[in-house]
Amino acid sequence: QVQLVNSGGGAAQSGGSLRLSCAVSGDTWQIAWFRQAPGKKRGAVSCIDFSDGRTFHGDSVKGRFTISRDNAKNTVYLQMNSLKPEDTAVYYCNSMYGSATYWGQGTQVTVSS
Repeated sequence: QVQLVNSGGGAAQSGGSLRLSCAVSGDTWQIAWFRQAPGKKRGAVSCIDFSDGRTFHGDSVKGRFTISRDNAKNTVYLQMNSLKPEDTAVYYCNSMYGSATYWGQGTQVTVSS
């Protein structure tokens, strides 16, 4: 069983920064951040592999967002810089382990122009 607790987020102006946190309990292969804007499907943003630390970022956030992990705190972070209004969405952290998928509760990010 994996439990994920999201925190962070909130409101920012275009060009600003926010940091999201995902506290992880339980075993997992990777943690990914997804986002879902109103009227749109949930899509992957960034991912970190727990076995080797490799990270992946979607084209829309590459160079602006950074995913990282603090092993001591069992927490994964998503640092979001140079925010744009199109980054506005509910952000969820996600874990996959075996055949199971787990989701955090989601946190709202709103970017104004």
